[in-house]
Amino acid sequence: MQPWIELDTATVPGDGGQLRLKRRGDEFSIMAGAIELMNSRLSSSEEALARLACDRIRSRKNPKILIGGLGMGFTLRAALAETGDGADIAVAELVPAVIAWARGPLAPVFAGSLDDPRVQIHEGDVGELIGREDAGWDAILLDVDNGPEGLTRAENDSLYGYNGLAAAHRALRPGGVLAVWSSHRSPGFTRRLSASGYLVEEVATRARGKRGARHVIWIAAKPG
Repeated sequence: MQPWIELDTATVPGDGGQLRLKRRGDEFSIMAGAIELMNSRLSSSEEALARLACDRIRSRKNPKILIGGLGMGFTLRAALAETGDGADIAVAELVPAVIAWARGPLAPVFAGSLDDPRVQIHEGDVGELIGREDAGWDAILLDVDNGPEGLTRAENDSLYGYNGLAAAHRALRPGGVLAVWSSHRSPGFTRRLSASGYLVEEVATRARGKRGARHVIWIAAKPG
């Protein structure tokens, strides 16, 4: 078996520590310490995040979608596949190196998705875009950490607390959806979503087709 080769490292702003980009043949991995955050061969649950959210807003002609976390672009590419030419898709990525990796060594994985005219990349915290007065998103998709409890960056906790959920609720148009990816279940987060005025569905999914690790996606709809 080929050995892993470390291609680059990046520091996560705040107290997030270090990310490592690794390659083994045509397989890529992004690590936080000893924990693998994503792998180029394991994309099913990130794709499901976009598919499930887009299903809920299918009737909207020109949806406005915000994706928190660029990663390896799985959610972005799925959102592009699920929407028409009039969609407006913004991706917020906090770590500048992750954007550079997407245009560099990970370019084959991204398959030109960053050059799609529907896509805008924002270097910065997704919370900043959520908090804008003119937000008006039809869907907000969050895949910024391993779950509702910040692993790579403690500041991510603010997105999943009551204040963050209220901000997302305000930022959504009536009938819009907040979709959140997680590597694990979190009954407490489900309760917070319900208490914050969302209609909540918790969906179990797999990392790779019908196999691989079990992941969770919350689809939280704003009434209207």
